[in-house]
Amino acid sequence: MVIPFLENQTIIVEFVLRGFSSIWQLNIPIFMIFLIFYILTISGNILIVLLVLFNHHLHIPMYFFLVNLSFLEICYTSNVVPKMLLIIIAEPKTISVVGCLTQFYFFGSLAATECLLLAVMSYDRYLAICRPLLYPMLMTGSLCIRLAASSWLCSFLLTAITLFLMCRLTFCGPSEINHFFCDFTPLIHLSCMDTSLTETIAFATSSAVTLVPFLLITASYSCILAAILRIPSATGRRKAFSTCSSHLTVVTVFYGTLIATYLVPSASSSQLLRKGFSLLYTILTPMFNPIIYSLRNKDIHEALKKCLSKKSGLLT
Repeated sequence: MVIPFLENQTIIVEFVLRGFSSIWQLNIPIFMIFLIFYILTISGNILIVLLVLFNHHLHIPMYFFLVNLSFLEICYTSNVVPKMLLIIIAEPKTISVVGCLTQFYFFGSLAATECLLLAVMSYDRYLAICRPLLYPMLMTGSLCIRLAASSWLCSFLLTAITLFLMCRLTFCGPSEINHFFCDFTPLIHLSCMDTSLTETIAFATSSAVTLVPFLLITASYSCILAAILRIPSATGRRKAFSTCSSHLTVVTVFYGTLIATYLVPSASSSQLLRKGFSLLYTILTPMFNPIIYSLRNKDIHEALKKCLSKKSGLLT
C-alpha cells in the first residue's frame, strides 16, 4: 500500500515479503518442514528451561546462563518464524512498515543478546577451568544476574539507536523485500533518503555486539586450551574439555552461519543462498542448541531421567 508523496513519489506504508516465492511449487512441503522445526525448537528450549528450573542441582551459573540462552532462542524464532510461515502459504504477503521495523528491532536486539550471552558463558567456563579454586567466590549469583541483565539491556539499547534512525527514513519504493523477514540490509535499500548515517551507526553498533564478544570468546578459549593442555592425565583433559565442548560447538555454529550470511555478495543471483544461510541461524541453530547441550551433558541426562521417572510414577 502507498500514499501520495511529493510529485513523483509515494510513501510506502507496507512491504511485500517475497519469502520463497521463486519456488512456490514447494510451498506446502516447505511450510510443513519449517512448522515442524519451529515446534521442535520451542519444545526443546522450553524443556531445557523447565529442567533447570525444577532441578535444584542445576541451579549453578552455567545452567543459569543456559536458561537465558534457551529463553532467548524461543523469543528469537518466534519473532521471525510465525510471520514467515504465514507468507509462505497466505496472501497477501505483506507487513506494515511499523511491523517490519518492530520485527527488525527484536531480531537485531536478540541476535546481539545472543552474542553477548555466548561471551559471558565463555567467561564462566574460563573461570571454572582456569580458576577453579576461586570460581565459587568470583562467579556469584549476583554477578550472574548482572552479567545476564547487562547482556539483554545493552543489546536492546544499542539496537534502539539504529531503530530510531530507521524510523526517520522515508520509504517510497519499491515495496518488495526479497527476504522472509525484515533484515537491515534489504530494508535500508528501500529508502529514498540518504542512509549513510544510519548505515554507519548500524555498522558501529553491530560490530560492538558481535566482534567484541567474539574476541572475548577467542581469548577465553585460548586460556582454556592452554590450561587443559597443562593437565597431566588424558582423563583429566577429557573431563575438563567436556565441560565447555557444548558451548564451543554452539559458538562455532552461530558465528559460522552469521559470518557466512553477511559475507555473501549482495548480487541477486546469491539471494537464495543468503536466505539459506539466514535459515541456519534463525531456525536450525536455535533448534540444535538444546540438542547440543543435552547430548554429552550428564547433568541434563540425569535431570531428564528424574523427570521421566516421576511422571511414570504418577501414571502408575
